[in-house]
Amino acid sequence: MVTTEPSTKSQFSPMAKSTYRNKSSSVFNDGFLYLGGALLAFLLVWSFWSYAGPTITNTFQPNIGASNSRVQDEPAVNLRFDPPDRTFYDDPELSYSIEKPIKNWDEKRKEWLKLHPSFAAGARDRVVMVTGSQSKPCKNPIGDHFLLRFFKNKVDYCRIHGYDIFYNNVLLHPKMPSFWAKYPVVKAAMLAHPEAEWIWWVDSDAMFTDMEYKLPLRRYDFKNHNLVVHGWEKLIYGAKSWTSLNAGVFLIRNCQWSMDFMDKWANMGPMSSDFKKWGKIQRSLFKDKLFPESDDQSALIYMIYKDKELMDKIYLEGEYYFEGYWFDIVSTYDNITDKYTEIERGDPKLRRRHAEKVSEQYGAFREKHLKAAGNGKGSWRRPFITHFTGCQPCSGDHNKMYEGDSCWNGMVKALNFADNQVLRKYGFVHPDLLDTNTVEETPFDYPDEGPW
Repeated sequence: MVTTEPSTKSQFSPMAKSTYRNKSSSVFNDGFLYLGGALLAFLLVWSFWSYAGPTITNTFQPNIGASNSRVQDEPAVNLRFDPPDRTFYDDPELSYSIEKPIKNWDEKRKEWLKLHPSFAAGARDRVVMVTGSQSKPCKNPIGDHFLLRFFKNKVDYCRIHGYDIFYNNVLLHPKMPSFWAKYPVVKAAMLAHPEAEWIWWVDSDAMFTDMEYKLPLRRYDFKNHNLVVHGWEKLIYGAKSWTSLNAGVFLIRNCQWSMDFMDKWANMGPMSSDFKKWGKIQRSLFKDKLFPESDDQSALIYMIYKDKELMDKIYLEGEYYFEGYWFDIVSTYDNITDKYTEIERGDPKLRRRHAEKVSEQYGAFREKHLKAAGNGKGSWRRPFITHFTGCQPCSGDHNKMYEGDSCWNGMVKALNFADNQVLRKYGFVHPDLLDTNTVEETPFDYPDEGPW
């Protein structure tokens, strides 16, 4: 390694001249020698690292000055750290089966988060979406294509908002088919994801049609609600209707209360020896129930009807389309598109091109323009979730009340309506919501009126 010793020796050499002029000249020359030696050392070190290490001259250095306060820091999770300390996973008695109860889940989950501190920081807002379909190919020739696009829609939404997603297409309990199949999956997801505060079940035939809207989790924290479903209390206790809520989309907190509640809920399903009895009880209470077998939706309504204290823990969401009936929604998409286009024409901030990762910020920017839109039925706000109940895209045996191709055309329109919100970040849109194949590149400052 090069040092400055030669110049140091020269400076203190006994042969140095004693006159003032010579001294100053010597110091001046020594200074050059010192700087030259330092420069040579730097060049040697730089040369070494240019071969031995990464090229640092091309490394992007972000501006961390005054604008740093705008950057939202998210605690990074350590995906490669799992300490050897014993957790509930090491208990040989642990069972993922819906038939075997879990005890002390809050304590077990709390201990796991303590041992994995990088996950603990953001646990309160962490959501895992769970969805799925049957393991066999669809009977309907285009059913698998529709299910793929429905799944893509959910993946797009989760990517934009930073949620994890699990897609299941196997039956986790042989006696829990059809709509009951979701409960074994949800319980298994709770155990597989102790880092998540919420598990969000979304049916395979439900899709996100507002890709910007984010779950208002603080609303459900306010009174510590543990289960969120779309429904209306007056229809449960007044009309005693089978359609007073929809169990195809629900948000459930990852806690002991939910574990216990799911046990009671699932025990009204086909794995119970009282399954036939429960069907008769439900139909005697809900006169509009169309079929005799016990179903998960009727079971949930029945439990709420019989125990009103459950409303302390169950939030019936009716203020926005936590899940919306497609038949009432699809016809509104064109008007909604026109309204949102009008908003963007008047606000250049919303027209600005931006990375997909910061989409939530632009959703927040848009909110001030949507105050007059309302939310829910009759609103021109984008519906959060459009649910194609009764369409049966996989079997093709849709409800006979829907004429012709209304289900299939409705799904195509909804999927493209949602896809446009994603494609915009990539520079394209579908100009016709019924034409999936055709896209157009969006010009700069789209959709402002003016010369392109």
